[in-house]
Amino acid sequence: MGIGAETVPQRAVVAATIAEAFRVTSAERPDEIAFRTRNDEISITWGEARERVDALAGRLARIGIARGDVVAMMLANRPEFHICDLAVLMTGATPFSVYQTSPPNQIEYIVADAGARVMITEQQFLPRVLAARDGLPDLRTVIVIDGTATGDVVHVDDLPEADPAFDVEASAAAIGAEDLLTLIYTSGTTGPPKGVEITHRSFFAYSSGLLDNVPALQPGSHVVSWLPNAHIAERNAHHYLPIVCGMHVTCCPDGREVLDYVAEVRPSWFFAVPRIWEKLRTRAEALLAKAPMYAPASLADATEKVRLEQRGEPISDALAARVAEADERTFFSIRTALGLDRANCHIGAAPAAPELIEFFQAIGVGLSEIYGMSETTGAGTMNPPDRPKIGSAGKPVRDLEMTLAEDGEILVRGPVMMSGYRNLPDATTEAYTEDGWFRTGDVGEFDDDGYLRIVDRKKELIINAAGKNMSPANIESALKSASPLIGQACVIGDRRPYNTALVVLDQEYAPTWAVQLGLDDVAPHRLAASERVRAAVQDGVDRANASLSRVEQIKRFAILPTDWAPAGDELTPTMKLKRKPIATKYADVIEAMYAAER
Repeated sequence: MGIGAETVPQRAVVAATIAEAFRVTSAERPDEIAFRTRNDEISITWGEARERVDALAGRLARIGIARGDVVAMMLANRPEFHICDLAVLMTGATPFSVYQTSPPNQIEYIVADAGARVMITEQQFLPRVLAARDGLPDLRTVIVIDGTATGDVVHVDDLPEADPAFDVEASAAAIGAEDLLTLIYTSGTTGPPKGVEITHRSFFAYSSGLLDNVPALQPGSHVVSWLPNAHIAERNAHHYLPIVCGMHVTCCPDGREVLDYVAEVRPSWFFAVPRIWEKLRTRAEALLAKAPMYAPASLADATEKVRLEQRGEPISDALAARVAEADERTFFSIRTALGLDRANCHIGAAPAAPELIEFFQAIGVGLSEIYGMSETTGAGTMNPPDRPKIGSAGKPVRDLEMTLAEDGEILVRGPVMMSGYRNLPDATTEAYTEDGWFRTGDVGEFDDDGYLRIVDRKKELIINAAGKNMSPANIESALKSASPLIGQACVIGDRRPYNTALVVLDQEYAPTWAVQLGLDDVAPHRLAASERVRAAVQDGVDRANASLSRVEQIKRFAILPTDWAPAGDELTPTMKLKRKPIATKYADVIEAMYAAER
């Protein structure tokens, strides 16, 4: 299936699988850099990558990895990730990644659900992997790529030599477009994560739409690998697309340093969540303040020009001339210092403030919003590069049909769709309408030009300021399980830098517990204000946090001096949380928890 060969002129774009695309690109561009680290401490060409991939694939085949198997990986953003992932793929098996912040219980669940018998990791994650292994009787082999292997852990260099009977070319050629490319474990509204099954065909269908809208993705272009490898955006943008397009990948192992990497690499395409763009704006404003020839009026002029363009109104010659002069005098140097002077830029994975996008467009960074999800292999809507609309997620990409249900829910279908949720046939069926449309859980509306605006989310998912999807129900369940004092909990964190929680004491247990401790007044408002009660609840929160990934953990909580009754302001008759009314009613309490950080 071709993916825009008119955009990227090479044979890899018409490959049927990533395995085929890798073999084409590595043959056509053997001496060009594929994967590197900062300052080229490690630098691997496509030809060298192929040699390493094929050698490791043979050794993995020797220990029994074969077509139909699934191999778990827990690796940071480093060149070895790309080599290991591709080596697994060449055996006919399917590689998938576990989030680097996952605690042992989550590693155990995901690896068991995927059915992985082999896991590849590195020293910094090994203690958690080994803790999870105690509950994984089918995980027969743990391979570590660095340091020293001890016990029954195998170092990658100590794997047996390749099976002479293993033919890597034949193995790669046997992979089909409908075969499983990877699994993406994504949080559901309730219950544990679901494994989204992505095929080679769905990836190539996704790529066709993306390449239509990101002209910078050409052979030799640059990207920075910095998002978690378990995220669909990272795998697509910084692993699969570079293989197809013959790009240079610079690996950033610590996402907190991504802005410095961008400044050095000057990527051709940069996608990030709003939180990163907010930090980039802060950095840009600091640079503007120091610019010797900068005048605030220049930014005002540039902003006015953006607004006129958005409204489709004419721009005077005088305004255009002033903005052009400011760009030559100041804005170009700011873009260059940020590393965004040659980048196609996108923002997504969480709601973005229009003012944020407007600022970057004003200084000449072509930033626009995109929308997608794991179930659509990341495909969704994109703003055309020549006609972006601020406040809009853009138009549906090629190979994705999109419509709205009667209640405004966005429905999609097309070859980009997942093949299903792993081991969850009922959930897969429920995710689709009777006539084959996937229910996104998001509410949207189209304008007269066909641009989509996201209005709301039907699913009760938290998407924090960094773009991480989390199930609040899972976190709330952990809190209530961790302490009998916690009767109800409502997690707050949507569009926020971290999670907080509103806690209601258990109205039966808390007074009894208080009496046993010798507390005289057991009225709800007194208990809520008690430091001893708060310390006990903190112990429960700490226990819950130990079972949650870092991004899911509760940083602050407030104990409410009240009860939540069924069918009241906070709960439905069946005891489900009324999240929006809760957020409104306790807005001052919520803001106070976040104000403490400012």
